[in-house]
Amino acid sequence: MSLRSDLVSATLLLTRLPVRGTPTARAADAAWAWPLAGLLVGLPAGLAGMAVAASNLPGGLAAAVALTVLVVLTGAMHEDGLADCADGFWGGFDPARRLEIMRDSRIGTYGVLALGLSLIARWVLLELALAQGNLLGACLVAGVVSRAPMAVLLRHLPPAREDGLAHGAGRPGARAVWVGLGFAALALASQGVLHALFGAGLALLAAAGVAALARAKIGGQTGDVLGATQQLSEIAVLAALVAR
Repeated sequence: MSLRSDLVSATLLLTRLPVRGTPTARAADAAWAWPLAGLLVGLPAGLAGMAVAASNLPGGLAAAVALTVLVVLTGAMHEDGLADCADGFWGGFDPARRLEIMRDSRIGTYGVLALGLSLIARWVLLELALAQGNLLGACLVAGVVSRAPMAVLLRHLPPAREDGLAHGAGRPGARAVWVGLGFAALALASQGVLHALFGAGLALLAAAGVAALARAKIGGQTGDVLGATQQLSEIAVLAALVAR
C-alpha cells in the first residue's frame, strides 16, 4: 500500500482524528507509522497545556488539560486496554477466564485502580515537565516513543485469542517494526543523550514487563495488551524526561 494509506490506517486505528483516505488492508502493515499517530495527538495536547499555562493558571490545571486532550484524541482506547488487562490478569484464575473478563465492557476494582494510578502518574509527570519548560517536548516524545513498542509485541508475541483487534491487525514485518523504533530513537535523541538512554531503557523495561506478564497470564497479546504497553511506556518515557 501507499505511504498515504499507511498514515491513514495509523491515524484511524490509534486516534479519533478525522481523516480521509483508504487505509491499508492490514493494520499491522502500517505499524511503522504508529509513532507518527502519537505525534498527532501529542502536539495539540502539549499546545493546549502551554496555552493554559500562558494564561497564568495553575500548572496542575495546564497538565490536566494536556492529559485530557491526549485521552480525548485517542478515545481513551489505550486507557481502556490498561484497565481491561488489570481486571483480567488479576481477576481470573486461568487464561480463558482472564480473556473473558478482558472482553467484558464493565470495569472492576483492579481496572479502576490501574486507570486511576496511570492518570495520576501522567498528570504529575506532565506538571513536572511544564515546570521544567518542556511540556510540549514531553508530550511529543512520549507520544511517539510509547507507540513503537506496540508493534514489537504484536510481531513477537502470539495472539492470545483467535479474534479481536490485534488478531485482525495481522503481524507487522520486521522493517515496519524497525522504522517505528527508528522514529522513537529520533524523538528521544531530541532530548539529549542521557534522557534518550534513560527513556529507552525505561520504555524497554515497561514493554518487556507487559510482554512477560501477558505471556504468563494469557499466553500472548491482545489489543488490550498493546494498549497497556502504550500506557506504561508513556509513563516510563515521561519519567525519564523529567528526571534530573
